[in-house]
Parts: sequence; C-alpha cells; structure tokens
Amino acid sequence: MRKVGFVLLIVVLITILYGLNTGSLKIAPFDVIKTLLGQGTDIWEMILFDYRLPRICITVLAGFGLGVAGAIFQSITRNPLADPGVLGIHAGAGVGLMIYMTYFTSLNTLPALTIPLFTFAGGIMAATLIMLFAYEKGKGLLPNRLLLVGIAIAAGFNAVTLYLSLQLDEKTYSFAASWLLGNIWGRDWIHVYALLPWIILLIPIVYMKSKTLNSFSLGDSLAMSIGTRVNYERIKLLGLAVALSCASVAMTGGIGFIGLVAPHIARRLVGPAHEYLLPISGLVGVVILVLSDTIARSIFEPSAIPAGVIVSAIGAPYFLYLLFKAKKY
Repeated sequence: MRKVGFVLLIVVLITILYGLNTGSLKIAPFDVIKTLLGQGTDIWEMILFDYRLPRICITVLAGFGLGVAGAIFQSITRNPLADPGVLGIHAGAGVGLMIYMTYFTSLNTLPALTIPLFTFAGGIMAATLIMLFAYEKGKGLLPNRLLLVGIAIAAGFNAVTLYLSLQLDEKTYSFAASWLLGNIWGRDWIHVYALLPWIILLIPIVYMKSKTLNSFSLGDSLAMSIGTRVNYERIKLLGLAVALSCASVAMTGGIGFIGLVAPHIARRLVGPAHEYLLPISGLVGVVILVLSDTIARSIFEPSAIPAGVIVSAIGAPYFLYLLFKAKKY
C-alpha cells in the first residue's frame, strides 16, 4: 500500500505541476517552481497565485472528497455501481444551489462560505427521501433499493432544478447551466477556504470508520453478529458521504462518475480493505479531476469546455462496462 500511495503522490504532484504549467500563457515547469518559491516575475506570480493555484487547490480537495465519498457509497450499498451522482445526491445539491441563487442572494453578495451549506442541505433532502423509500420495516435500509430509489429521486430533483433555473436572470442562468455541466467555477482563495474545512474535518472521521465499512462487506447479518450497529452506522456514514460529495460539487459543479471510477481503480490497486481503499480512492479522484480540468481548459483552447464533460467521457463508458459485467454474473 505504501508503494502504491507513494507512486500516486508522485503522479498527483506531476499532474498538479502540469496543470500549473498549462493555460493560455504557458509557464515552464522550472519557472513554476521558481515562482512558487517566490523568485518569479510579477506576471507569473499573478497568473499562478491569483488564477491557477486556487483552481488547482479546489480540484485537489474536491477530487479527494468525491473519491472517498464514492468508496463509502459503494460500501454501504454493497453495489459497485453506486456513486453520489447516480444515487441522486448531486441532483439534491443542485436544487440546494438553485434555491440559494433564486431566493436568497446574487452570487456576489453573500460569501462563498455559505454555498456548501445550501448544497449540503439539498443533498440531505435527497438522501432523506432515498432512505425513506429504501427502508423496510424489520429489514432496515435495503442496499439494492437505495440505488433504484436514488435514480428516481435524481430525476425528480433534476426537474425541480430545471424549473428553478428558468426563474433566473440571464447572467445567473449562465452560471447555473455551467455549474450543472461540471465547470470548475471556484477560482478564488475564498472558495478554497469554503471547501477546506469540510475535507479536513470529515476525512479523518470517515477513516476512523474503516473497520465499520469493512464489516458491511460481510452482509448485514454477519456485521450485526460482530457487534456493528448496521442501520445506525449506515445512516451515519451516508451523512458523511453526502457532506463530502455536496461540499465538493458546490465548488466544482455537478461532476459525476469520479465517485464511481476512483474506488474501482483503488480496489484493483490495494484491495477491498478500507484503511487502504479510502486514501487511495481519494488520490485517484485527485488525479482524475485535476487532469480532466487541465485537459478541458488547455487542449480545447480558446474555447475551454467544462471538466465534467471530460470526466463523463471517461466515466460513462466505464459505467456501461461495469453494468455489462454485472449482467454476466
């Protein structure tokens, strides 16, 4: 695991350096390092510290959060196709953001620190409805039903989002449409500060639940026989996963499939034990999101496309592959 983690950290650093180097104005890797050490020109410092570095930090934090959230969802549902987007959590977050923009303020007046609260509230609404419909008396939450109910809830919340977006003015609607496509819009340090506490506080709590997550793979009956309070822990972990995913998409837009793909890649690298799976899923999520955003804003210049389009181009075929593989068995 240490070797895999070390290699992934190197890949993450190379990906970040590549992201800082590319853009409308390219800066050589050596000059990037010089600028980070305080020896660059004023123009380089402005480009890196005011524009590229905050965006890179957002993608690093969000990628880690989405990767870990996906690993949690797949564990508590015992379904390899589970993902915050597929389950409808991102759709709930989208409704939360639309409510924020429609009824409370324009994006320029309230600080960005409040935005994750609205997306989290929307995600909690979606998760609560999912749990209500996926719960069966005497059996608790049914993992397979969670996924099916989540897809239905996502459709309903997407309809609400569409309705609310039609009430927005042209400028705000443009932002909303961009957010829904997965455009990295958090590009200032205030957005980094808004997301950072959610990741720093919640990731250690999730990691401490690694043994509980391991017990879910045994099935509910065996998990209860070794002392796991299955329903209580499932709801608790669901809330943590919702918080991580909603806070992440608050600053990156409705990016899906990272929570689906990252845990699968991590599982192939280090196996199913969550004390290894969780951090590696996070690192894989970082690589996917940073690289996708870099490709989206550099290769397709001057018309940059949302990072969510690149992620979907990777994730959608992989989702179909998993679906086809599941049918074979």
